[in-house]
Amino acid sequence: MSYEQETRTRGGEARGAALSARGAAAQAKAENALTESLKSLFAVVENYPDLKANQNVASLQEELTSTENKISFARQYYNDSVMTFNNTIQSIPSNVIASVFDFKPSEYFSAGPEAAAVPKADLR
Repeated sequence: MSYEQETRTRGGEARGAALSARGAAAQAKAENALTESLKSLFAVVENYPDLKANQNVASLQEELTSTENKISFARQYYNDSVMTFNNTIQSIPSNVIASVFDFKPSEYFSAGPEAAAVPKADLR
């Protein structure tokens, strides 16, 4: 049961960090941690058939899946905006204005390789 408690605690902390993060790099790191904690929560639920059958847990899983999709779409939107911005400041005549105001290319929002890994739930 300590694993479940730890998963819940990490999820709450990750959510708080994601909500309070400022800047693209900090936001990326916080949202990656939130995604990891959501994966751990799904792994815990998979190991308890009674929980899985519960309507509240089913609706929670659906909402968490929806949240992960929203995060994915937001990352995609951000990266599309960064690509547009980076292309604009390198194109004529925008590059003249960009050099005057010292605009620099922005970095893409990316998830680390650990975000693709499936979490393992050890409930000993």
